[in-house]
Amino acid sequence: MDNSRPTTHEKAFQVNVDSQKHGTFAEIGAGQEVVRWFFHVGGAAGTVAKTISAYDMAVSNAIYGPTDRYVSRERLVAMLDREYGSLLENLREERGDETTFFVYANSMATRSYSRHQDGHGWMGIRFQHEPHGIPSQILIHARMMDLENVREQEAVGILGVNLIHGAFYNHDEPATLVKSLLDGLGRERMEVDLIDFAGPCFTEVDNRLMSLELVKNELTDAAMFTADGEAVLPSDVLYKKAALVHRGTFRPITNSTMDMLERARATYHEAGEQGEDEPVVILEMTLRNLLAGDEVDHADFLARADTLGVLGHDVVISNFGHYHYAVTYLRRHTSQRIMFVMGSPNLSDLFEEKYYSDLAGGILEAMGRLFSGNVKLAVYPFQEPDSSRVTTVDNLEVPESLHDLYRHLVMNGKIVGVRDVPEESLHMFSGEIRDLLQKGDPRWEAMVPAPVVSIIKSRGLFGYSAR
Repeated sequence: MDNSRPTTHEKAFQVNVDSQKHGTFAEIGAGQEVVRWFFHVGGAAGTVAKTISAYDMAVSNAIYGPTDRYVSRERLVAMLDREYGSLLENLREERGDETTFFVYANSMATRSYSRHQDGHGWMGIRFQHEPHGIPSQILIHARMMDLENVREQEAVGILGVNLIHGAFYNHDEPATLVKSLLDGLGRERMEVDLIDFAGPCFTEVDNRLMSLELVKNELTDAAMFTADGEAVLPSDVLYKKAALVHRGTFRPITNSTMDMLERARATYHEAGEQGEDEPVVILEMTLRNLLAGDEVDHADFLARADTLGVLGHDVVISNFGHYHYAVTYLRRHTSQRIMFVMGSPNLSDLFEEKYYSDLAGGILEAMGRLFSGNVKLAVYPFQEPDSSRVTTVDNLEVPESLHDLYRHLVMNGKIVGVRDVPEESLHMFSGEIRDLLQKGDPRWEAMVPAPVVSIIKSRGLFGYSAR
């Protein structure tokens, strides 16, 4: 723990002695664990206008409207809407000239006698940064890893104080705010896997960068956003749906990658049942592939995200070094089929035993995790540079000691080859394309999807030169 940062007690007390801050606390599920801190440290009369816990579902519906999901983003926003409107209606005339009003709300599901899985939930704050100002807002989703209900409740209280304090005193430094969310907790107790900033305080904030900050600062292993740049939970996207996943650098995405996805989709349907729904296509960028030295180049990251966005694809940012970690993550959100699409060089890397020294069971444990449930690999052939040899599932070379394991996976349909690939797609590489576009050589345009060509040229992405 960083001792240079204020404690939870100090954060709550700083808010309480700030005479300008005044607001409502609305908490459902875990009890009133956040407002408890402000009462506990003293001086809460200046901070707390109202505290409410609409714990009964019928009461909650009567106040905030009916819902099918009480622990949801929609319920949280309804709470913020209702309480913020009520706060202004009651107090704006009396003290609006000198006060910045706020509403903090959460809806959390912790462990109980009937619920034994990890707790999770939503919390958010809507706040003014100046009297009579248009409010700004921060929403987060969190997962709790404590094994006891009382510990989960305690963690909710600390996280809520961190969010409130960060909104008030670090809203001009959103990356610092993100880092502070787990102060006094640590990743072993809490995971924050979504954050969304909105309002006048955050007009310059790109929520895709904030998703990146969550992963970079180890508040979560992965974060997801849509083609429109909206931070989302994978469970909302993948609920009862299969996934087609490609892990890559996408600097930029190429026609070869698009062909890979389309042919993998056909392979997915060939291996499935008649009438199955289309899988959700997810493009994953790992933190390792985003690093330039020890830091992430934000402009480069946004260039990749923008080019994937114009093609309509959802994006996951992760710190997963191996595919089996990605499977574990996806299995939290869907029980349906998962198909990874990859080039044959990536498949070759999967069978390098040196990469699994961190697992007690080595490569056998890794493969067991990777192929748990209905998971398949669709493998795209690859032609070596300056060579006529095309590597496929059928002729891939693996260490002799792993021949039987490899053949077992192929024979049982866990690894399938993508067929009928056009010859020009076998040797199309992002690095060569970047070199051409940076030199102003127009040949690169035939190797990249037309919408991506347009955005690269209009915004000068990836060092594009028009000469």
